[in-house]
Amino acid sequence: MPVTAVVGAQWGDEGKGKIVDLLAGEAQMAIRAQGGDNAGHTVINPQGHFALHLVPAGIFHPDTLCVIGSGVALNPEVLLAEIDALHARGVRTDNLLISERAHLVLPYHLLIDRVEEASLGPARIGTTGRGIGPCYVDKVSRTGLRAGDLLNPAEFRAKLAFATERKRAIRADVPDDPVWDIDAVAARYLDYAERLAPYIREVVPIVNRAVAAGQKVLIEGAQGTLLDPDYGTYPFVTSSSPTVQGLCLGAGIGPKRLTHAVGVFKAYCTRVGAGPFPTELHDAIGEALRERGHEYGTTTGRPRRCGWFDAVAARHSVQVNGLDSAALTRLDILDALDRIQVCVAYELDGQRIDYFSGIPSVLERCRPIYEELPGWQTSIHRCRRYEELPPAARRYVERLEELLGVPFDIISVGAQREQTICRRSVL
Repeated sequence: MPVTAVVGAQWGDEGKGKIVDLLAGEAQMAIRAQGGDNAGHTVINPQGHFALHLVPAGIFHPDTLCVIGSGVALNPEVLLAEIDALHARGVRTDNLLISERAHLVLPYHLLIDRVEEASLGPARIGTTGRGIGPCYVDKVSRTGLRAGDLLNPAEFRAKLAFATERKRAIRADVPDDPVWDIDAVAARYLDYAERLAPYIREVVPIVNRAVAAGQKVLIEGAQGTLLDPDYGTYPFVTSSSPTVQGLCLGAGIGPKRLTHAVGVFKAYCTRVGAGPFPTELHDAIGEALRERGHEYGTTTGRPRRCGWFDAVAARHSVQVNGLDSAALTRLDILDALDRIQVCVAYELDGQRIDYFSGIPSVLERCRPIYEELPGWQTSIHRCRRYEELPPAARRYVERLEELLGVPFDIISVGAQREQTICRRSVL
């Protein structure tokens, strides 16, 4: 029963889309387990260049059953637009299922998200404004609506009326807006329901039958471990758990069934939004990484903050997730550099530390202690075996393996699916 979880091991944007697209070709099932359309996965394959926000990256493999799990915050309008865009480019979606337990993003969630972010002023977190946080708030306060509610129009209207009136009474600070019009929102969402109904199922038995039958199951994470509400740079985090544990929960698979956990690391670090970032570069190298790597958000288009690889943060991700192995992406972006820095520890108030603090004010005071490695200054795009990499590139990979304590089983040397070195099978 091979069940493999693929998680982001930094601040998101590590290139998980490519890795999941690659592995889904071997899998019978691919599950998107958490997050909402605040996350985006870029996939480049023979069918073209795609930006996915809710549909699992396995959708390009017709024989792979793709599941949107219970841990996902689902905006039906965004999902339908994504499905239409895939259909327009010849990608089928009859292999897609939606958990009836997935919570719905409602119009007032987006409004509340924007109001709350604006109210924070200089302390704003940098959310995407997609309503994901407010949706999860309603989930844990037991006032949310779920995908399965769309299948019963009368029940949906009643639940929507109760939730809207309760929210309107509590959130008097949120201005008048069409999002509070219960009849209009109900009509709109029930229109969505007509198209989504064939996809909505109770997926837990389907998923677990696949596991019991020994099928290869891939669980796909969104965002990254350092954005986890418990183990990331709180409060500058996301609203769901993008860890291996969170993926098991959102997929409906017991953790004892998991056979392999893969963390995806970029060969350098990036971050979108506010929050501490110890190795951030405010110089020409940081700008060069951004431009060479086209480091702009898949969902928002915002420029990503760029910095050197942070092995302290990476070890934290290895520990929190219990990673068995890792994938290293965007190694080719470092091709032009003559020297490469790796953060191996921090200096905090004159003391050397090797742990990743959960307190932002402490992390802001941490100064990276770097180890310098030689660059390779040649293109690695055509390398398909590990032995074909330049010696300096292999030394860089091997030093990261030493620092993290896990092997890099997959190494990406370009954006295309085939520009990948697979050293060992992870599925």
